[in-house]
Amino acid sequence: MEEPSFWDDPKKSRPILRQRSALEKRIKTLNQLRADTDELGAWQELQAESGGERDPEMDSFVERLSDSLNQLDLQLKMSGPDDDRNAMLTLHPGAGGTESQDWAEMLLRMYLRWAEQRGFEAELLERLEGEEAGIKSATILIRGAHAYGYLRSETGVHRLVRISPFDAANRRHTSFSSVYVFPEIDDDVEIEILDKELRIDTYRSSGAGGQHVNVTDSAVRITHLPTNVVVTCQNERSQIKNRATALKILKARLYDLEIQKRAAEKAEREGKKPEIAWGSQIRSYVLHPYRMVKDHRTGSEVGDADSVLDGKIDPFIESWLTHQMSQ
Repeated sequence: MEEPSFWDDPKKSRPILRQRSALEKRIKTLNQLRADTDELGAWQELQAESGGERDPEMDSFVERLSDSLNQLDLQLKMSGPDDDRNAMLTLHPGAGGTESQDWAEMLLRMYLRWAEQRGFEAELLERLEGEEAGIKSATILIRGAHAYGYLRSETGVHRLVRISPFDAANRRHTSFSSVYVFPEIDDDVEIEILDKELRIDTYRSSGAGGQHVNVTDSAVRITHLPTNVVVTCQNERSQIKNRATALKILKARLYDLEIQKRAAEKAEREGKKPEIAWGSQIRSYVLHPYRMVKDHRTGSEVGDADSVLDGKIDPFIESWLTHQMSQ
């Protein structure tokens, strides 16, 4: 980095700067832990002098020290090549019409609340409203330190069991929604997309949006023919802006597909069975006849389902990261 030529090529310097920032954060946490360890020794000496009487301030200090250790542990677990990137998260309801579409919107709110609680920035890139309630699809970009490292554990099918608010007979329903998380990629990553490989369709936006909705063909759907990956965007009134956003999402999707392909090939060479994450049921949210959320990959359970749906999903993320380290 001290070489003058380092700054001449942003595509090469940007990932190095990102890696440096992540390492500096770990060093800062480690230095704080060392200082806290010294302070803990002083607290222990004071406690011994006071005849073993415990100071309430020491309890809060130990709790803070424990939190710092947990944060460092998480940072060390997120050492993947893309873990420090921002995250793109896409939701699609399963079969079931209004029920599943409402469930997809509940999940969207859960992830937005999670981002807010962490101080991350969340940008809604695409949202397609359901006919009666909920959403048919949505894509959000979450910007924050190690956003993808945290959220990559969320890819898969999420299952909801509840008494349906849309059923006049108050029957219990099971709904499914798919979550797909992939890293946002910068210009330093080369993804070649040829015009001849794309089919671009324009159509009129639907759903909420005021008087400009359904007036012009501003919504954009892009199909990448070689992979059959389809992305849509209709949030902006400008077709040009929607197209640019859709291409950004497509580029990230194709990058993630290539990473998954390489991981699968490596697993096959090493004789390991690759994890089937996409399309598999990873977590159940039960609101009736009891209330509980359970992750089927790690066995982690939380009894307060309402807090989970309000964004408190860190116990599942941390359990998954620990589980991955043991594989």
